[in-house]
Amino acid sequence: MNHILGKVGELEDMSISRTMKWITGAFEAVLGIPFLGGLIVLGWSWMPLLIMLALHIITLLLARNEGKKSRGSIIGIVTSCIAWIPFVGMIMHIITAVFLLIDAALPRTSEQKI
Repeated sequence: MNHILGKVGELEDMSISRTMKWITGAFEAVLGIPFLGGLIVLGWSWMPLLIMLALHIITLLLARNEGKKSRGSIIGIVTSCIAWIPFVGMIMHIITAVFLLIDAALPRTSEQKI
């Protein structure tokens, strides 16, 4: 029973910034898939990079406002700016996805820093 109650407590901690980390992390993971990510970016004339830049800035502001970790969003901003470089972009999308998804999955601690 305590296990179930613990899961309910985790769901209550689904803040907006945590939800945004899950969303941006998933999008970054898709863009990091070899060839598929490149097709998406090129097929949409690099618009996904601009959209991801905006989402990372929003997530960064939300995380800072809530006092949560923002390293994944910072890496995401850098990734959005350099992801037009072949292979570098793919690697950076994967790294960004890992950081964002780890930040989103970790339970909130009493003190959260960068």
